[in-house]
Amino acid sequence: MVPVAPPAPLPSRIPALVIREEKRADAEADLEHSVELLRGVAAREIAEDRVVRVYAPAPTVAMSRRESRLPGFTTARRASVEHGFAPVIRPTGGRAVAYDETCIVFDVIQREEDGAIDQVRFFRAVGEALAAALRGLGVDARVGDVPGEYCPGEFSINARGAVKLVGTSQRAVRGARLLSGMLPLAGVERFADVLTAVNAALELDWDPATFGSLGAEAAGIPRATVEDALIAALAAG
Repeated sequence: MVPVAPPAPLPSRIPALVIREEKRADAEADLEHSVELLRGVAAREIAEDRVVRVYAPAPTVAMSRRESRLPGFTTARRASVEHGFAPVIRPTGGRAVAYDETCIVFDVIQREEDGAIDQVRFFRAVGEALAAALRGLGVDARVGDVPGEYCPGEFSINARGAVKLVGTSQRAVRGARLLSGMLPLAGVERFADVLTAVNAALELDWDPATFGSLGAEAAGIPRATVEDALIAALAAG
């Protein structure tokens, strides 16, 4: 009998590349780096199939390309600056969102072969992973939108079905997909104030009472602990 060689072992999965950044000084640079990573994964200049990045952003009002074409965009930009936020056009979709260094902004970039990743399924999978991570921190976190929330989306992460904690948005290029989101850790009054002015200029409705934060749901959790939980959830996909 001719001996049969054992099957070759499957190549081990390369762990996700995790990038953890301190506060950055420039809102444009924050978002440009997201696009650089997206292109790097798509072009296989980055070996890992998935990249997870978390950072403390500069004070930013990030608006979509579609919002930039609305008649009130110039007024919205001016309102952002007057409230101490840099107005920028973000590379993903959605609607205006405000954040600063008291928030955690995250990117998850996934290599994609010929449109193999379904956008809705990716939204849902990341949303469920984030909600599970927040439940592990003691938050009643659920996937789903809250009526009147900023940047409304079916796969937002809310607390108690009452306030929005995390919103996510996507961008795809040939070979990779980027999903970005933001989690506020502390007070959100200044974010609600600037979004009220921005959305009024853009003639978009929203309810400031729906803007939630992790600190209001589970006080006293160190930032590093929250980042660890988000990274573990996002890197596992």
